[in-house]
Amino acid sequence: MCGIAGFLQHSPSMNEGEAKVVIQRMADSLRHRGPDDEGYWLDAHSGIALGHRRLSILDLSDKGRQPMLSHNQRFCMIYNGEIYNFQELRDELISQGAYFQGHSDTEVILEAIAQWGVKPALRRFAGMFAFAVWDIKEKKLYLARDRMGEKPLYYGWSGEVFLFASELKALCAFPHFSREVDRDALALFFRHSSIPAPYSIYRNIYKLPPATCLIITPETPAGNCPSPEPYWSFKQILMKGSEKEFSDEEALERFHFLLARSVKQEMIADVPLGVFLSGGVDSASIAALMQAQTSKPVKTFTIGFYESKYNEAVYAKAVAQRLGTEHTEFYVTPREAMSVIPDLPSLYDEPFADASQIPTFLMSRLARRHVTVCLSGDGGDEQLAGYDRYYWTLHLWNRLSPVPYPLRSAAASILRAVLGPWKKIYSAFIPFLPNEIDHFNLNDKIQRMIDILTARGPEEVYRRLISHWTAPGTLVLGVREEPLTAMTDPAEKPDAETFLEEMMYFETRMNLPDTLLTKVDRASMAVGLEVRAPFLDHRLVEFAATLPLKMKFRQGERKWILRRLLEKYVPSHLIDRPKAGFDVPIGLWLKGPLRDWAESLLSEDLIRRQGFLDPLPVRKMWKEHVSGEQGNHYYLWDALMFQAWLEKNGGSS
Repeated sequence: MCGIAGFLQHSPSMNEGEAKVVIQRMADSLRHRGPDDEGYWLDAHSGIALGHRRLSILDLSDKGRQPMLSHNQRFCMIYNGEIYNFQELRDELISQGAYFQGHSDTEVILEAIAQWGVKPALRRFAGMFAFAVWDIKEKKLYLARDRMGEKPLYYGWSGEVFLFASELKALCAFPHFSREVDRDALALFFRHSSIPAPYSIYRNIYKLPPATCLIITPETPAGNCPSPEPYWSFKQILMKGSEKEFSDEEALERFHFLLARSVKQEMIADVPLGVFLSGGVDSASIAALMQAQTSKPVKTFTIGFYESKYNEAVYAKAVAQRLGTEHTEFYVTPREAMSVIPDLPSLYDEPFADASQIPTFLMSRLARRHVTVCLSGDGGDEQLAGYDRYYWTLHLWNRLSPVPYPLRSAAASILRAVLGPWKKIYSAFIPFLPNEIDHFNLNDKIQRMIDILTARGPEEVYRRLISHWTAPGTLVLGVREEPLTAMTDPAEKPDAETFLEEMMYFETRMNLPDTLLTKVDRASMAVGLEVRAPFLDHRLVEFAATLPLKMKFRQGERKWILRRLLEKYVPSHLIDRPKAGFDVPIGLWLKGPLRDWAESLLSEDLIRRQGFLDPLPVRKMWKEHVSGEQGNHYYLWDALMFQAWLEKNGGSS
């Protein structure tokens, strides 16, 4: 895993020495992603500069260094990621006359491009990657990103110069880079707690969407970004369906084979390797398949919390003991967890407010003390219908749809009118109510249910359930229009048989790359740890997408096929329990040890001076929260992460 950065000057104004200073500064900002080595390649005449920071995983020798030139000297590449089927591709290329100096996957990518071309080669790669390839002969720059969006790549123009990098901090290191905040994208952040591709927090800077390739040529006008070209489509795969009917046994056998192969290929490394183990079905399956394919105990890692509501470490330990792994667990105190918070704006470069970013960073830091690569169970919920919100959406709409909309709308109006007095009465009685009741979030849940009463279809129910601020355009000042996303763009809507399949599609297209994988990438890369996700091998994703729903959800049991697989390795009683999130008690901390910090960032005077947010709804949320009237920590964490980011990065208006 590595960090990449580069720029292309259409009308070169920097000489080679000046360009080298700039590219070194950009790459150096990514040192955490690649602490082992650095490299640069420049062609002052063409205006291209490529920089690379290396985390050595395969071929630790100099033959794996980047930037790397193809054997025919036509292509120069910088690359972040891993190609898991590189050995198969290497053998095929050798049979076609290719020559290799080392045994890195980087060299395989380059020779595949030289032999087959960029797009045909992309379709052959199985892995996670983001790369930049410069075609020396045709003076073309290619940027590409993996199918599922595991590895990040930002790009855009700064005046006459086209910039690109793994993280925004490298673009910010370019001279005179504009940090103008995109207020429309900021509205998306307050809805989703992250900024979905192709947008970024800065105007005119974009994220390359998953499964696309962007081409910049000498004819590309400065300031113009061509539309990225897709080389793979999850939507088409989902709509195509299966060409074969599988029995339960056949489906399980095929699923087992594909996941086991993915795990085996992702275990290839020249450095120590382990696995994140939460105790849930997904990570337990990965750990089990790893242990089944090696004679040595697999290293497993778990973070625990002293607050029992948030602690899954006891379940992970039981699974580890059953599998016979070399298990390491670390119980985190509130002080240790909160010590991470000041670093979050630097880790994520743009506002990001999934509070599980804290334990994810702590887990990564723990694992990095022992290994350089970890496998994870990320992606199982998206592919196998594991999220609670899928079923809440369907359940709620099934209950609401028989009731005429005018009646539901009138009921919502009445309930909103009485909600205010109810909150005050309820708050007064909280000290006398049983501890088993979740007092802190009850009012928020009631508010959400009232809002959902006026939904006109399951799409609206789902969107309101997954939205943080449901009307971010009234919170963020100066918003022109909330941009379209995979969820709101009619052209993106898949022609799926059921709305459950549509939700799985939206989660895979948006939440997975823009929230979950972003969280894992930044948290792990901050400590120089590579995280691999076997569930996201596109060959497995394609198979899972074509399985009938009964293989994923049957008689109330979620992830049916994965549970049947795991039963071959772990007794069901060790993993049969309600799904738990990877969370921390942010709501309680904001009322306690984080209160002064939050109060300073949410100051009405400060928010007014900055001019990005309407302070009134923010202050209302804050007062309700600290008084115990309503648990608003999800909304407040969004505001706090933006305020902390703004304070650290100084975005301009």
